[in-house]
Amino acid sequence: MFDTSTNIKRIVGISAAALCMLSSIRIAPVTVREIEAAGDTMTAFEITEDMGLGWNLGNSFDAYMSANNVPLDTYGLEAETCWGNPKTTNAMLDAVKAKGFNTIRVPVTWFQHVDKNNGYKIDEAWLARVKEVVDYCYNNGMYVILNLHHEEPYQNRSTLGADYEEINGYVTALWGQLAEVFKDYNQHLIFETMNEPRAKETDHEWWGPHDDEVDAINKINANALDVIRKAGGQNDTRLVMMPGYCASSDTSIMSKVVIPDDDFVAASVHAYSPYSFAMDDKVASHDTFTETNRTELISIMDGIRKTFGDKDIPVVLGEFSSSNFGNTEARCNWADAYISTAKAYGFPCVLWDNNVEKNNGGEAHGYLDRNNCTWYSASEPVIDKMLDVIADSSIKWGSERKSPVINHDDISTGTQLIDQSYDLDASVEDGNCTPGLNANWKLLEGGDVAVQFTGDAPVIAVVDGSWQNWTEIKPYDVQDGIAYYSSEHIKSAWSGDASEIEHLFVRTNSKTNVTAIAVIGGGTVVNPPEDNTKKFDLDLSARTDSDIKLVITFTGAAGSTINGCVGYMGDEWTNIEYEGKIGEDGTFLVEVALGDGENAIPDGITSAQAQIWWCDDENVTMSDYKLEGKSVTPPVGVNYGDANCNGEIRLSDAVLIMQAIGNPDVYGVNGSDPSHITERGTINGDCYNTGDGLTNKDALAVQMLLIHIVDSLPIKE
Repeated sequence: MFDTSTNIKRIVGISAAALCMLSSIRIAPVTVREIEAAGDTMTAFEITEDMGLGWNLGNSFDAYMSANNVPLDTYGLEAETCWGNPKTTNAMLDAVKAKGFNTIRVPVTWFQHVDKNNGYKIDEAWLARVKEVVDYCYNNGMYVILNLHHEEPYQNRSTLGADYEEINGYVTALWGQLAEVFKDYNQHLIFETMNEPRAKETDHEWWGPHDDEVDAINKINANALDVIRKAGGQNDTRLVMMPGYCASSDTSIMSKVVIPDDDFVAASVHAYSPYSFAMDDKVASHDTFTETNRTELISIMDGIRKTFGDKDIPVVLGEFSSSNFGNTEARCNWADAYISTAKAYGFPCVLWDNNVEKNNGGEAHGYLDRNNCTWYSASEPVIDKMLDVIADSSIKWGSERKSPVINHDDISTGTQLIDQSYDLDASVEDGNCTPGLNANWKLLEGGDVAVQFTGDAPVIAVVDGSWQNWTEIKPYDVQDGIAYYSSEHIKSAWSGDASEIEHLFVRTNSKTNVTAIAVIGGGTVVNPPEDNTKKFDLDLSARTDSDIKLVITFTGAAGSTINGCVGYMGDEWTNIEYEGKIGEDGTFLVEVALGDGENAIPDGITSAQAQIWWCDDENVTMSDYKLEGKSVTPPVGVNYGDANCNGEIRLSDAVLIMQAIGNPDVYGVNGSDPSHITERGTINGDCYNTGDGLTNKDALAVQMLLIHIVDSLPIKE
């Protein structure tokens, strides 16, 4: 994917050495906010990709106090610790950052900290404390998700549908205030409108929402978004996450979510999946992450992908985890499958951590021991496995964001299982299922069950000859009002020998009219054409008025045909195409004009991308690129000032230079710290009197560039 955001920010603290360096030139230090002011706007999908793996500060600011199981109307700053967690410190969040997480979700419960007689005005002390913790993360260069969490008297109430007006007034009043307070924060701050809104303490709290409840949530989400956007500042491009009913990952519930037509909105989904492995303490053993568990997990993820990804709607899995049942190895296998699938589908995942180390009714989601900022031994390997998958270059982010196309036999050509229609209604006692249908494994094996329906997509269930071992299967595909269920998925989900299967039911979580059920041949996957394009990012930020062309060198087998383009993002993405044969010396040169004119890269474009669409030699690559003109150009590929080689020039580069000079054993080229400077970094960092190696002056030069004392690097005396 071409990254139009050349300025993804990662701010680090200024070391004492860097501060001393700043004082030596008698100017005020550059603030974080000033450094970020010139940043480019990322798309919603670029934000979700850059979020990486996230961590929840659970059971801290989302805690609230009750008396006799009734929430108190008001409570003070002590709410942060009333559920047993220590006060949040910067050191805790630094430990999360150091581990490899790039996003922190700060769940906050507000209802005990507002004046309901004064437009739900937020208590200033509570707001200041929340802002302090948000700033810990934000100023550390991390993404921060801020939400409305356990708002029990409001968005989570049994009368959710009937009380829309009151709930809407509460939610929008809070977002109006929060959007104003945080309006100058960049895209690293994300808002989440609500958390698991639902009809609490009803018989359908976690499934089968009523239409008025779904409508209320959709309208409140849209109204909250409107309030946020109208607050101005950087709220115009802030990513806003929106949950459906109870933030469910159930396909029938997700299908009711209405995402507004807005370029910076993502669906918010919670998926402690599969629940039987991740949280259900009634399951006898969690010692193995089984193939049945894996199949169910992928089915759930695929349902999320079909619901949102296929419609180009970004998704954030705002909560996920598997409870510690003393099963670390199995949890590592779960983590591998979970993050591998989510990464391929393009879903950033935010791990729920309530700091409960050992099993507590399926709620032992303790990863970081917040008392000493160390990781629990039973759970640290689970996190390490997640981070390994994130770092695995063989799994490309979002490479399977959209579902493959599947061709199915016509439902009318299969073996018909019903001769009448059924109106299913989960709110009616015993009304959510069809009668049991005769469908043994001999009939099902190798095929698909197809269910034609209107309303909510159903699930199917199979049982044995004595009507036992009820096993449910979700559809793997839904097209044109027909849901399809694979016999392979049925076999995988069945706990025993599949030959025992004798009967089949169709069930709904809400209201569904079933008009046909048939067993047909298995679907044929028609995968989209594989994209084998090779892409190479080009940094043009050093271009000057005297530069007249960009010269790119491709290297491959002599005589091979090659074609592709050089592309850039202006008002829209533009391709400048090339085609030819690689020369006898194994190189192929592409020259692109800079400036005005046809097939030229215009002034003001500071980044581009070289693409190879096809070459007879599959090992062909770009080996070099440079800018040429009337003056001497810097060495090929050097991005002066970018000492940490992340594609941007920031205070962190000056800090790294000082660290490499002051402590080479730790931060030098062969240093022990993972963030040590590289060989390329020493070349990029040598930006004052180029050629004399790293000196204090090089760090000074970076600072001079950031505060506009100089316009470009390198500096030469």
